Amino acid sequence: MPNIFDYMNWRDIPITQTKFNEIDNLILSRLSYFPLDNIIPQNSKITIYESYRKYKRTENYKNILQEEDKQLYPILAKSKRFGKLYISDYINKIEPLEEKQFSALTIHLPNNTIYVAFRGTDNTIIGWKEDLNMCFSDIVPSHIDSVKYLNNIAQKYNSKILVGGHSKGGNLAVYASAFCNKEIRNRIIKIYNNDGPGFSEKITSKQEYLNILNKIRTYMPQTSIIGRLLNHKEKIKILKSTQTGFMQHDLYSWQILGDKFIKDEFTNYSEFIDHTINNWLKEVTPEQRKKFVNTIFDVLNSTQAKTIPEITEKLFSNTKTMLKSYQQLDGESRKMINKVIGIFIKVGKNNIKESMKKEIKIEK
Repeated sequence: MPNIFDYMNWRDIPITQTKFNEIDNLILSRLSYFPLDNIIPQNSKITIYESYRKYKRTENYKNILQEEDKQLYPILAKSKRFGKLYISDYINKIEPLEEKQFSALTIHLPNNTIYVAFRGTDNTIIGWKEDLNMCFSDIVPSHIDSVKYLNNIAQKYNSKILVGGHSKGGNLAVYASAFCNKEIRNRIIKIYNNDGPGFSEKITSKQEYLNILNKIRTYMPQTSIIGRLLNHKEKIKILKSTQTGFMQHDLYSWQILGDKFIKDEFTNYSEFIDHTINNWLKEVTPEQRKKFVNTIFDVLNSTQAKTIPEITEKLFSNTKTMLKSYQQLDGESRKMINKVIGIFIKVGKNNIKESMKKEIKIEK
């Protein structure tokens, strides 16, 4: 079934000739994941085509996150639709002490419009740690950076603004748009959240967030897990993916017809996971969640690995190291881990029972 690559073959028409659409948004949000370090000069712009030519002469290909990115980059660079678009203001920060992984860039579209793209989680352990910190903290460091970035870009370029991202990048796009300067918020046309998680009730009840609801376009695959985390108050467009379970988060699996996503409905599995996680969050206090996440990552960090691939490359030895680290935890920490996991299992079992009761009622 058709995906991004099929769209690129069909829609290779300059953006000046056809309106910017939700699939263009998805492609540009993926561009934010490309390893552009030392490629885009500071305080200047280069085309996507020029960035690809420079990329080929670097070692950056070693930092490509997905195999499909290797295919997409040259197609974008050589396309009539995207190749001549300028990109600028690339930033990529990994700061372990702050538990922050933040990256963004700006794409310059025709008609005096910019698309500000925030990167989602990369393969760094710090990036995953910051994601999980959202389960006990209303705001993480990348939220603060996203607001600063959007304010700075909007002051630098007097343009109409589109903001977007995939996964955590979608979450940052919404947060930055809500809490940027009011004058800048008024210039934002649309905010694209591509399967990004929501926010705590404290954030979604703020007037700044409520003010931008009509501008948010949120897309989730039918078995979304990441996107359904925490609270959303905007309308959600459910789309079809060829993958299953967690792998539906892979935007290359999202199905497209023309210049739109193919619509679908949330599956029972997605509903089950959503209810289980939300009920778990209600039963485990923020302090318990924080201790749980910190302890788990202390065990992961015992391997000295900086990225997930580094752990999997030496899986056997790293597993031994992590088991040893776990065994060396004090009794209270181990008890806490077992308790939190136990609550999750209990909540899951209860949800299974409730689901079975509902199905029996429907059959009757």
